[in-house]
Amino acid sequence: MRYRALVVSGHGVASGRAADSPYPAGTIALQTPAFLAQGLDLSGYFPGTLNLDFPGCRWELQQPDYLFPSLAWTDLHPPETFSFWRIRLHLSERDQAAEGLIYYPHPETKARHFQSPSRLEVLAPFLPDLLPGASLELEVNPQQLRAIPVARLRARLLEFLKFRVLAAQESFFEMDLSSCRAWLAVQWPEASDLTDGEVQSTLDQARTLYTESRLVG
Repeated sequence: MRYRALVVSGHGVASGRAADSPYPAGTIALQTPAFLAQGLDLSGYFPGTLNLDFPGCRWELQQPDYLFPSLAWTDLHPPETFSFWRIRLHLSERDQAAEGLIYYPHPETKARHFQSPSRLEVLAPFLPDLLPGASLELEVNPQQLRAIPVARLRARLLEFLKFRVLAAQESFFEMDLSSCRAWLAVQWPEASDLTDGEVQSTLDQARTLYTESRLVG
């Protein structure tokens, strides 16, 4: 499975380029010996991450190729858990492909520098011409990695709800979220890819747009 990605600027901590980073050598360089000791050799990759954005999406990650729980790689904060997935980058303009790894410090164990849900950090060989603003394709195993198009799904759900809310008005919202999700599972199964928060936000938007209360004030 391939997904189109946009190269964006990162925090500069993985490579050590950030002026205020507590890790002047970069976190990847510091972590590499710890990963090697656990069986993952990163010597073929540039010691920094390639930051890829997938606008409007959220990633669902499972079954990593490598999992390192509670890895102690610095004395500046507690151990972190890391997962890696093998991927392939396709640079269509140059008809070039490169093997890489998704680098995923688990947010629940990470001290700082969190990423947007629409972004992935990738380790790859040095690709000098791949600057912010460039695009490429990320090839993944769909059984392990899936980009959920949250923005598109929410727009489609809002359209699905439109005439139902217009007809029922406030009575439509007498269902609690759990009941609404059960109803959607039958009436509009695509909503199963959305989180409770995403469904609730869409319901709130539908209430604002389609009920008579929008005219009050």
